[in-house]
Parts: sequence; C-alpha cells; structure tokens
Amino acid sequence: MAEQRLRVGIIGLQPERSWAARAHVPALRALSDTFEIVGVANSSRASGEAAAAACGLPRAFPDARGLVTSSEIDIVTVTVKAPHHFELVRLALDAGKHVYCEWPLGNGLSEAEQLTALARQKGVLPVVGAQARVAPEIIHLRRLIDERFVGEVLSTTLTGWGRSWGATVESAKTSGYLLDVANGATLLTIPVGHTLAALRDVLGDVARVSAVLANRRTEVRALDSGEMLPMTAPDHVLVIGRLASGAALSLHYCGGLPRGTDGFVWDIHGSAGDIRVTGPTGHAQMVPLSLAGAHGDDRTLRPLEAPASDKAGWPDEVIPGNVARLYARMAQDLRDGTSTAPTFADAVALHRLITTIETASLQAIDVPPEAANRRLPSTDQP
Repeated sequence: MAEQRLRVGIIGLQPERSWAARAHVPALRALSDTFEIVGVANSSRASGEAAAAACGLPRAFPDARGLVTSSEIDIVTVTVKAPHHFELVRLALDAGKHVYCEWPLGNGLSEAEQLTALARQKGVLPVVGAQARVAPEIIHLRRLIDERFVGEVLSTTLTGWGRSWGATVESAKTSGYLLDVANGATLLTIPVGHTLAALRDVLGDVARVSAVLANRRTEVRALDSGEMLPMTAPDHVLVIGRLASGAALSLHYCGGLPRGTDGFVWDIHGSAGDIRVTGPTGHAQMVPLSLAGAHGDDRTLRPLEAPASDKAGWPDEVIPGNVARLYARMAQDLRDGTSTAPTFADAVALHRLITTIETASLQAIDVPPEAANRRLPSTDQP
C-alpha cells in the first residue's frame, strides 16, 4: 500500500512572480508521489482565492491561522518577505506543524533562536530553505574537496554581485523592503548568507573574521516609477578571516549586476590544485553554477561536471530543482528519522556567523592621520 502523501499549505503565493510560484509549486509538483499541495493563505482571502485559482490549487484558506490550524495540513511552507517570517512560523509551530521556512529564518539572531527553541519544544521538524547546500555542483564540490582534489585547502576567495542593492530596483512595492537594513533582508543576509551556508558545507566552519559593511549608495531608483528610494542596507560586504582548518578566507560582495558574465567567482586554492566555481550572480542558491579545476602539473582549469546521478530525477530549472531536492530531504527525515535537510538549528548557526560579521564591521581600527599617504602630483601636470 502506498504511503500517504505529505500535505502542504503555502503561506504567501502570488501567481507567476512570487518565489512560491517560481520555486515551491513546481518543486512540490515534481514530487507529487510524496507531497500534495492542499492550499494557500495570503494576506487576504481574495488574494488567496485568486492565487489558488491561477495556480490550480484545491483551495484558499481565509488567513494564515486558518491554514496552520487545519487538520488537512502536515507541513506549513512560509515564503513571505523575511520581516514576517517570525510571526507566521511561530503561528505554525504553536499549531504543532512541521515547517519549511525560507532563509533568513528570522529578522536577526534572536528571532531565529526563539523559533528554534519553540520547534524543539513542539517536537516538529523545522526546515530552513538554505537550498544552495543541495545544489548538485555544491555537493560535487564538497566531494572533490573531501577526495583531496586540491590537496590541503590553503585559501579561498569569493566575489559576488547581489543583483539587488545596486543603483536600481525593479519596484518600490516588491523590492523596496530590501533597502531598509531594519528589515533583515540585505545583501549580507540573503546572497552572502546562502553562499556562506554552502561554503561551510564544503570547507568547514569559519573561525575568525574581520569585516567591512559599506553603504555607498544612500538612494536608489525604482525602475517602475522613477522615484528615488532611501537605502540604509549595505551595498558592499567585505569579509576576511580564517576557517577552522586554518585556511585563509576572503569575500567581497557588491550590490547590483556585473558588467560581464561572471557575477560569482569562488576560488579554492590548495597544496595540490585549484577549483573555481562561477555563476551569473552571487545568489548561489538560485543560479546555474559551473566548476573547473586543475591539479598536479596541469596549469589549465578544465570543466568538472557533477555526476549525472546528482541531477537525475529533478526539475531541470535551477530554482525549483534545488528546492525540490530540499523537500525530498525533508520527506526522508520525516519518514526515517534522519537529519539530512538544513534545520532551524543550522539557521541559528548561520545567523550567529552573520551577527559576528556585523559586530566585526563595527570594530574597524581607524588609520592615524600621520600614516595617511601624501598623493604625488599627476605626471601630466606642468
């Protein structure tokens, strides 16, 4: 007899444009033998009904409370904007439901710790959407490092572009909240956070950091309306440090888009070889990644393809594919009592690292005036 499917309710679904529509609905439909999407809840009943009709879902709940308290729901998926994660995840946990919450888990470390403690008290499975960790290329990269393709890892350098937090945003309504540092949805917490989750899987814990968080643009333009919006979130994140292994770490993320094809470059330098990971933007969780490497006497980086088995059976598109892989791990953990999916406890560890970076950025030492450089005159001056 076939096992009963896990019944999912989604909070926060807008047809076509929302993350739930682009990622969660196709991911869950690709796993239809395991999961069933029961319905949706939005900020209003009318919005929920419109989303359910447009996406072909069975029903819309009157509100989030109606969804999380329904006996028809096993798993509550929270895909709303980050500032609202805490209240909705807490509502679901209070109802005793398993939760899949998009990253970041909360607006800062304290919220993440509270939600993790509540999930532990309720005895439910709390999964966080750190889906870069299950990307086939990241899994293969970890395999290559474990197999000592590069020998001992000596250093790693990452540069990335965040797409948002540049000179423009698409819309004040849909993207404006990213510009306010108080909302906790920043260049540091989102693309850098996802990338750090993958880095820690591949290379181990970060043991020591120094950092600079710079807010170089204080206003950005909304493309849909032309209005100028204030930005208090950092548009540059720079981190240097040391991994627990002793390897040196350097990271630099910028807001906006690059003027070339590689908006993400991750180099791993070892005693016996090198690996480079590239992608179009710094959102490692949602863009196609490519690996190249060389070791021994080879001086040319050559493609390192992930095995077909790492990609087989999943949606071809990166975004639903990575989310589907995470849901599959969640199902396995519920079925077998394993711990293969990123949990709220993992989220707390990542939030703690981000808090450490924020603290380190406040402790920079000013260069004394007497050490300032005297600029030489330009050679083309008379």
